[in-house]
Amino acid sequence: MPFMGLPPLAASALAIALAGLFGLLGGHWLASVALRLPRIMEHDWDSQCRELRGEAPRATGRPGLSGSMASHRRMARAMQACTAVLFAACVWRFGVTPVALCAMLFAAALLVLGCIDLRTGLLPDAITQPLLWAGLLVNLVGTFATPEQAIVGAAVGYGFLWLLFQAFRRLTGLDGMGQGDFKFLAALGAWLGVAALPAILIGASVAAVLLGVGAIALGRARRGQPQPFGPYLAVAGIVSLFLQ
Repeated sequence: MPFMGLPPLAASALAIALAGLFGLLGGHWLASVALRLPRIMEHDWDSQCRELRGEAPRATGRPGLSGSMASHRRMARAMQACTAVLFAACVWRFGVTPVALCAMLFAAALLVLGCIDLRTGLLPDAITQPLLWAGLLVNLVGTFATPEQAIVGAAVGYGFLWLLFQAFRRLTGLDGMGQGDFKFLAALGAWLGVAALPAILIGASVAAVLLGVGAIALGRARRGQPQPFGPYLAVAGIVSLFLQ
């Protein structure tokens, strides 16, 4: 992969470093999205509810951020570090190619979704739905999976969790997960293909159980307390991407 007159090894190292720098810069913007999008959604829901009740809308304005500025800065730094590592890893794994760019987009979306779900318990349609369609388009040329595997992966990803949700509701009368999880797994299936879904589900489920039990044992969570599943799906999806 020589460019700029450099030997292949030096050119590869430079490309990886530049990708990491790009991720470091882009991570701050991703953190802003992860912080502001839930507030925007909350503002829109409140406006719709007030409209249905016939109440006057609140004064419009840019929704603010919840939480302290110190927590925002910590989150921004963590997102920058994770994005830098992921972008560098994409170039290391896929080279200076359009495939690496697609992998960066995928990893960035998963990072944002995992962060939002961890903080708020939400998986916004504004990200999951475009991510699903993007996966189908990317795989029209078999980038990460064949078109057939991508289509079946999207359908199976959504349908499996939907069936699991319905069965759990009938048995217990409770909602075992949110519908955002269905769409998230469908998007993972669209990007990585149906063959990747078993490993993603098993890895995410095992990690969720182990960390959940650990949190209960340490007193950081209560038995029966709902836990977001999106972060585990995000990590499992990123691992599966690099093992493709």
